[in-house]
Amino acid sequence: MDIEKIAKAIETDAGQPLPELRQALREAKGRQGRVATAEQTLTRAARTRLGLSQAEFAARIGTPVATLRDWEQGRFAPPGAVLCLLRLLIAHPELSSELDAA
Repeated sequence: MDIEKIAKAIETDAGQPLPELRQALREAKGRQGRVATAEQTLTRAARTRLGLSQAEFAARIGTPVATLRDWEQGRFAPPGAVLCLLRLLIAHPELSSELDAA
């Protein structure tokens, strides 16, 4: 990473010198931001697609809310059957009402 080149480009875009920018770039060098797994993204996408809170979605799919939080935060990955259910719910959100009846 060429810190000077990046800093100059940012300062050009900003239209002004940014004296602390180079130090910030040096500190950030080599750090990686938060990385989401495919399972996390899928879990959150299914819940969001249905417009449900974590508590509502956990109840709908029959799992403890703490487990759902673990899945969404990447501490644990959902089992394969749950991943399949999540894909179905994203593609066919109307199936969600069938879970209430089960």
